[in-house]
Amino acid sequence: MANPKSKSTWNKVKGTLTVKVSSEKPQIDRIRIAASVIKKGGLVAFPTETVYGLGADASNSEAVAKIFKAKERPADNPMIVHVADKSDVYKLAERVPKKAQKLMDEFWPGPLTLILKRSNKVPHITVANLDTVAIRMPDNKVALALIDQSGTPIAAPSANRAGKPSPTTAQHVIDDLAGRIDIVLDGGPTRVGVESTVVDVSTRVPQILRPGGISFEELRKALGVVRLHPVVVADKRTRVVKARSPGIKHRHYAPEGEMILVEGERSKVVKRVKELTAISMAEGKKVGILATDETLRYYDADSLKSLGSRSNVETIARNLFSLLREFDHEKVDVIIAEGIPSRGLGLAVMNRLRRAANFNIIRAY
Repeated sequence: MANPKSKSTWNKVKGTLTVKVSSEKPQIDRIRIAASVIKKGGLVAFPTETVYGLGADASNSEAVAKIFKAKERPADNPMIVHVADKSDVYKLAERVPKKAQKLMDEFWPGPLTLILKRSNKVPHITVANLDTVAIRMPDNKVALALIDQSGTPIAAPSANRAGKPSPTTAQHVIDDLAGRIDIVLDGGPTRVGVESTVVDVSTRVPQILRPGGISFEELRKALGVVRLHPVVVADKRTRVVKARSPGIKHRHYAPEGEMILVEGERSKVVKRVKELTAISMAEGKKVGILATDETLRYYDADSLKSLGSRSNVETIARNLFSLLREFDHEKVDVIIAEGIPSRGLGLAVMNRLRRAANFNIIRAY
């Protein structure tokens, strides 16, 4: 039997402990170590089905403040509160309308966050002084076990430095936050790869504030009527005074190099990407191209990466943030990325690509 404290299981980087844990059968002793950190007001990074989250006791204002400090996160960017039991929603929210209950029954546990009027049990800092609270139940056994053993809902934004691509592996978390947090539970790579869909159900007509792992089409089928907030499909910077959801006000998902997103009909996109590549390389810049299986062979640049096949948007979503981070490690100066159709999960992918490029978009029609 392997030593439970072998280096392959336990590792420490700059004071941050990494603990490997089974994604299918989380070892309860390892989960309890992380839960004890949550109970004491510490910070634990953990996997969800979407991305890795950076968790603290949602009811502990001082602990939540540590998240903002570790991530260098703007104070007006609210967090999502993660629960392991639906009954907790009724404690965190002032009221839970029937449409919210329907979505919980159909999509939880899963990549769907609900915005509800908050109760007075939720500290102001957790919700960035809003009158609403964002809640979800993750579809990940490690996350659910951690919440359960901690005995409290866990506030958790993505476990990265603010503005950078979200982490989909424990190593991404270490790259960004080693020495800033207590523990990383390494449950392997995440399954979905982009964050949860955020739906505001505190209003008369439900509104999607951030696209994610549950598609607009699925939500419309479940509710009949659901609207897209303008920021979801924005192709230019949009001024947001109050952000009721993370991921809509500040710059997010951004690689270190300049990024250009080329949208349009595929053959014309390929032509424009090649032109832009030639211009940047002539200027002496190191160029990376983010393409798809169907088009990668047409390009020549310093770094070529495929998100996957356009026929499998789930794979594209899963690869997106990891590939952006690879470009950072390669220190490319310019990333030129192809757009994909905004159907289904593609809407979330395009939302992330546009924001990663800081809306530096070129049309190829």
